[in-house]
This record gives sequence, structure tokens and C-alpha cells, in this order.
Amino acid sequence: MTDAFSTNSELVLQRVLDVTAEKNVHCGNLDEHYQIKATCHFINDHQFKKVALQFPDEVLVDSIAIAAEIEKGTKAKLFILGDTSYGSCCVDEVAAEHVGADCIVHYGRACLSPSRRLPLMYVFERKPVVLESCVSSFRELYPNRQSHVILLYDVNYDHINDDLLALLSSEYPNIAASTLHVDGELCYSHGETHGQHNVSSSQCQNGDQVVHQFGRQFVLKCGQTIEDYSVFFIGHEGATMTNFMMTWNRCSFCSFDPVTMTGRTESISINKALMKRYYAIERAKDASVVGILVGTLGVANYLTIIEQLKETIHRAGKKSYMFAMGKLNVAKLANFLEIDIYVLIACPENSLLDSSEFYKPVVTPFEMEVACNKKREWSGEYVTDFRDLLPGGSKHVALANPDDLEDGDETDVSLITGALRMTRFSSSEPVSSSRDSSLVLRNQALTVANANTAATFLAGRSWQGLEQKLGETPVVKALEGRKGIAIAYEEEPMIDRDH
Repeated sequence: MTDAFSTNSELVLQRVLDVTAEKNVHCGNLDEHYQIKATCHFINDHQFKKVALQFPDEVLVDSIAIAAEIEKGTKAKLFILGDTSYGSCCVDEVAAEHVGADCIVHYGRACLSPSRRLPLMYVFERKPVVLESCVSSFRELYPNRQSHVILLYDVNYDHINDDLLALLSSEYPNIAASTLHVDGELCYSHGETHGQHNVSSSQCQNGDQVVHQFGRQFVLKCGQTIEDYSVFFIGHEGATMTNFMMTWNRCSFCSFDPVTMTGRTESISINKALMKRYYAIERAKDASVVGILVGTLGVANYLTIIEQLKETIHRAGKKSYMFAMGKLNVAKLANFLEIDIYVLIACPENSLLDSSEFYKPVVTPFEMEVACNKKREWSGEYVTDFRDLLPGGSKHVALANPDDLEDGDETDVSLITGALRMTRFSSSEPVSSSRDSSLVLRNQALTVANANTAATFLAGRSWQGLEQKLGETPVVKALEGRKGIAIAYEEEPMIDRDH
């Protein structure tokens, strides 16, 4: 009976499975669709010995065939990374380092967030696009030939950029075409360095402005700002387009879906979406205990933003606790009732988490800074990339100088509860979180501040988890337990379930 429900763990690891590639959806044109030859050149030119191949769930069906083709053209040992630690759009450098990989080849959709640890090659799916339908939709959406339009697209449609621009540039002289560009010297795309996709110097003449954000790069004409342009996005509705619309929320957006071959003007109410985010900011202002969720281990500078958030939260008189739990779900976060609100550290596309089903709100680092940083004000401008909030970033707002900040309380009214809200701003350094109360240095003397910590919440809870009770329970001999399954143990009488 036991063998039917459990097996030896060693046997599972040693089991040999017969895997066939009969169901691969692109087995006929793997080289064209997944750039097999370019990948082999990338591996051979850099003499990599161990290579990690990272696939999203929708491309795993082709992973065996892709790995087999790459093995034919290289001498490297390949490892397939399937279930990534966080979002599949991010490079899973942690999983690659577990197998000692020398580099990573990332397949499918990518957020293009910069990585720092391992050499990286992006291989985007060359998804088909009917250019005639795309151009026709563009003309219908922009009848004015003098319209200022920025062309953006999902990374899997990068291959149509030149052909599309050739068809439209003669009719629309004010088009700003974007190209893919990722920070870092160790990033490659289809076997070429991203430096080769940089905007040429001739494009930057006459005071033209170069915009580089979210792995895209485009040029705005002299005297023009991004608010003066419309955006035409090629791809399906999803996290990528939502990220663009939230960041450039003063631009009008149109899109073309290559699957349905239809174009449309995006009618999503940005103001409504921004008000939802402002509601989350108000919840963050009301919170006393904040949970910092580590949603990435591969995006550059994630440790820096964590330390900055800790300092910002402490200055606002709140307590913070850090959590690293992989992919998030409702059940995981429901285990920590003492947390009032969570802030998610993730890539721009994964940071806008819909937390409507969660017991406690989940906000972005920008929203937490608006709630806790006295010098940052809400203006309708939105930031999804946490690297912009760091020192040197385009949206960085420094905290108040501790020498100029006096310890004290500020009172305002909560827009959610309508009650008076007391915010305690502190210029002191954080103290050890192991104490039951927080100590604040005030007037050169230690005084106890009545902070609502997670420890006090746990102490007042009726159930606090399993208790060891060492020396309080009697020692008894082990007894033989029940046999069978829960629906019918062997010692229980059989019941005729038909009656």
C-alpha cells in the first residue's frame, strides 16, 4: 500500500524517461524561428562550456528539439531551465548559477531588464506578422500624414521593424521608430551585440532627444517631448503594453494585434487606473508594518532599491520585514496577517501586480516612496522601473537631510477611513528588530516609542503556531498508525456507499 502512494526519492532522480519531439510546434523550421545557427556561433565564439537555456512555459514544448540542434553545433553541456523562480520575462541567473553555467540563452518574451552576473543572449520568437494588414491598420488609425507617432512592439516582432519602417516612412515623415537596446556589454541578441543597435550620431543632430527606456531606444525631434507623440504598439494586450501606457500616460495609444490582424485605439481609462494606484498609496500611508517582497534576483540594482526602501520606510516611522518566496500567490501572503501592506521589488512588467484578490494590497516601490518620502509628491506621473528611483536615476528624489529633520509627529486625515492619521518621522538610525519595542533617540536620551510592530501583533494573536513545549509533554513509545488512505483505512469497516 505504501509503494502505491510514495516512491524512493533516489529512484525518481535516476529514472530514465523516453522523450520524443513529435509534438514540437516548430520542428520544421527551428533554425529560422529560434536562431539555432546564431546561438551556436555565440557559444562557440566565446568558448562556453556550460550553457543554460531558459524557456517560458509556452516554448517548453520545443525545448528538447532546440537543445538537440544546439548540441550538434557546439561542444557545450546544455541545461534547460523551465519553471523560473519569478517571471519568465526576467533572466533567471540564480537557477543558471546553481548548475554552474557560463552563460544564459533566454527564449521568448523578455522585459529586457539589465542583468549583471552572466553573459546573456536573447532569442526572440520570430512570430509572423502580415505587414499589409499592419500598414493598413496604421493608415486607418492615423489618417493625418503629419502625425507624430512612436513605433513600439513586443520583442517577438523585432524582425519586422525595418520592413515596416520602409513601408511607412515615405508617407509619414514624423515617425519615430524604436530599436531594442539593453544595458550592459554582456548582452547579445541573435548573435549581435546590442551596441550595434544604438542610434547613430546622424540621428541625434540638431538637438534631437534620445529616449532610452524599457530596453527600447528612439529619437524625438528637436523641440518635441514624448507627450507630443502618439504611440502605435504591435503586439497583443498584456503586461508590456500596460507598462508603456502607465509610464507614458499622457500619450494616446493605438495597437495592432498580429494574431487577430486588427488595429484599435486603446480605450483603457488611464485616469481610472492611476486613481486605483493612488488608492494603494493611501493604503500605504495608513500602514504601520510593511512587507518587502523580493520579486527578482536577476534585475540589476535590486539590492540597492531594497536598502533604499528600508531607509525610506524607517524614516516614515514604519516597520519593514523582507520576504523572499518566489512566485507570489494569495495563499502565501495570507500567512502573514501582521503585515499591513506589501511592496513588490520586480521588473517593470511584473511590478504592476493586480492585488484585488490578495488580503493585503501590493504596491510598487514608487508608490511606497510617494507614501513615505515627504519630498516626493503625487503628480500623475508614474514610474514602473525602480532603477529610476535610485541615486542617479531620472526620477530620483532624495530623502530629507537627517540634520534638517526634527523628530516628531505629523497629523493628517486618511482619505480611506476618514480618521486622523499620525505619521512619525524619525531621523535616527534603525535599531535591532529583535526588540519588542523600537528605541528612538530623542533629546540625547533613549525613550520608548509605541510602535505597532509585527511582534506585538503576533503576541496578541490567539494562535501563534506550533509550540515546542520542551519538557512539558510526556515521552511515549512510538505507536503504529493507521494504514490505507483517508477515504478508507484498513481497520475501519467497509461501508456500502450505494445506500
